[in-house]
Amino acid sequence: MRQQAGRGIEAAVYFSRWLVAPFLLGLLCCVIMIIFRFFADLYQLAVEVLSTTWHDLVVGILDLIDLALVANLILIVIFSSYESYIRRIDPADRTDWPPGLTNVDFGTLKQRLLGSIAVIAAVDSLAWYLDLEKFSDPAKLGWAIGFPLMFVVAMVMLAIADRLGRD
Repeated sequence: MRQQAGRGIEAAVYFSRWLVAPFLLGLLCCVIMIIFRFFADLYQLAVEVLSTTWHDLVVGILDLIDLALVANLILIVIFSSYESYIRRIDPADRTDWPPGLTNVDFGTLKQRLLGSIAVIAAVDSLAWYLDLEKFSDPAKLGWAIGFPLMFVVAMVMLAIADRLGRD
């Protein structure tokens, strides 16, 4: 009787991994919304290209890059969560898939996530820097520079910790 109860609990816990699936589908919907926003912003940028300044054009392009990087970040989370919690993806069955979509361990996931966030923050900082005339607050400039550096430092520290943990 006790062993059956243990198996029942184990089966319920094992089945609970599927509770992550609605979140992954929701994140997929977010990628679709980002695609819509990307093309809406691209259209707006194209319409205004002749009347905009060089700086405003570059900032608009950086905003598009930001959207693409956020979409990539979401896809990293979707694929790694699916493979980690729901079902293992066999690369032999998916020979046309890029190798980075399958077999992502936790250390690699941390590095990719932090790296993506650092790049997104750096692109935002560059856009902010290009609009420096509009925003001349030195405290905000410090945050705009410090924020991406914080992620770079965290990424380096995690890489060192992962390396020390493997030895």
